Amino acid sequence: MLANPDSIALDFDGVICNGLAEYFQTAWKTYHHYWSNPIDRAASTIRDDFYTLRPVIETGWEMPILVQALLLGTPHEEILSQWVIVRDRIVEADGIDPPSLAYTLDQLRDDWIATDLDSWLALHEFYPGTIAQLQAWTGAGMDWWIITTKEGRFVKRLLGDQGIDIDLGDRLFGKEVGRPKYQTLRQLRHERPIQHRLRRIWFVEDRLKTLQAVDREPDLGEIELFFADWGYSTPRERSESVMAEGRIRSISIEQFCGDLATWLHP
Repeated sequence: MLANPDSIALDFDGVICNGLAEYFQTAWKTYHHYWSNPIDRAASTIRDDFYTLRPVIETGWEMPILVQALLLGTPHEEILSQWVIVRDRIVEADGIDPPSLAYTLDQLRDDWIATDLDSWLALHEFYPGTIAQLQAWTGAGMDWWIITTKEGRFVKRLLGDQGIDIDLGDRLFGKEVGRPKYQTLRQLRHERPIQHRLRRIWFVEDRLKTLQAVDREPDLGEIELFFADWGYSTPRERSESVMAEGRIRSISIEQFCGDLATWLHP
């Protein structure tokens, strides 16, 4: 039987927080601001499709590209199975500069936060029970970290609004860290030992490719990997055939918000 962890590492979007509504609104605003000839359609015509296909996105600048792909009528299956090809085709055809697009998206988001914080916060939903679980872990002395591709300042703002007012300085590794999550996990495991031994870390993530990347690192073999089946994932990623491989365990939101023993034995 596996011992409980010393530390729990968590993704943010898709594990703790559901930000799909904010993602879409920010992507929609960015698309119409950045594209010189945006396609004139109502946002409602592609909103649900964006929510469904959001799992293909790895970093924020790709979101307006997904908006364009949907407005162009790109088949869902092509987006799901060949997203990088679809993305790069649009980048080339429309003369997109990814760093510039990323800057525009972040600037529009910053302006929104500065001028109407309440409406921005209102577009985020925390998955039921997740905030209470973070508070319970904190009260029990459990060490937990957030490792996310979201800007750390946005995560701080959202958690602060939920009453998570602990010092996040050593707990939060956002997009600004600029390295793959497996490298951050390696640092945390090897550079922050407990009583002259390596930490026992459990890592919760809703992106299967990220978990698989950790799984491929030989020196991270002792980290327990958990796939959050309530997050931004495709039906294929949630299928039992995919999750049967390797050491990646699938857990539900009910398990996540319950006793740690249920993560290992549903």
